Amino acid sequence: MRHPITQEIIHLFETNGGSMYGGEAVTQLEHALQCAELARKHNASNELITASLLHDIGHLLHDLPDDASDNGIDDMHELLGEKYLTKYFTLAAVEPVKLHVAAKRYLCATEPGYLETLSAPSKISLEFQGGVMNEEEVLLFEKNEFYKEAVNLRRWDDLAKDPDLVSPSIESFMEAINSSIK
Repeated sequence: MRHPITQEIIHLFETNGGSMYGGEAVTQLEHALQCAELARKHNASNELITASLLHDIGHLLHDLPDDASDNGIDDMHELLGEKYLTKYFTLAAVEPVKLHVAAKRYLCATEPGYLETLSAPSKISLEFQGGVMNEEEVLLFEKNEFYKEAVNLRRWDDLAKDPDLVSPSIESFMEAINSSIK
């Protein structure tokens, strides 16, 4: 028997997961599965695997076009995702979702060369997501108890854009999801 939120998440991916992931060459579902599989391969906790799978769920919750970011529109997907997930999931599964955009800004500020590794669509969205963090923002970000998990999620997020990669099914992540529910 599946938890109702699990059913709802599967339905969201079935309904909206086939849309393209911004300007990348993968769908929302492919991106989510690749990110979660990277987390699993790095022996992440079930909560971080769940966060990796669901980090962009906010993209599936709004009615904006797939190319919204190409047109300079910030869909605030990390906040939509946080609001949606908070009702059902533990803080350890929700906070990295909320922080994954900030983690990109953080890495741009703290890791030389990171900005150059971003895909073109990710560089475009960086600009309207606040750009590179300043020193104060970096210090504030590092005060969040889940900032390291968000940084790990961000790294997997950046890698989870391979159109030739065959990912496992969403069903293979059910144990991680179910153990992350409040």
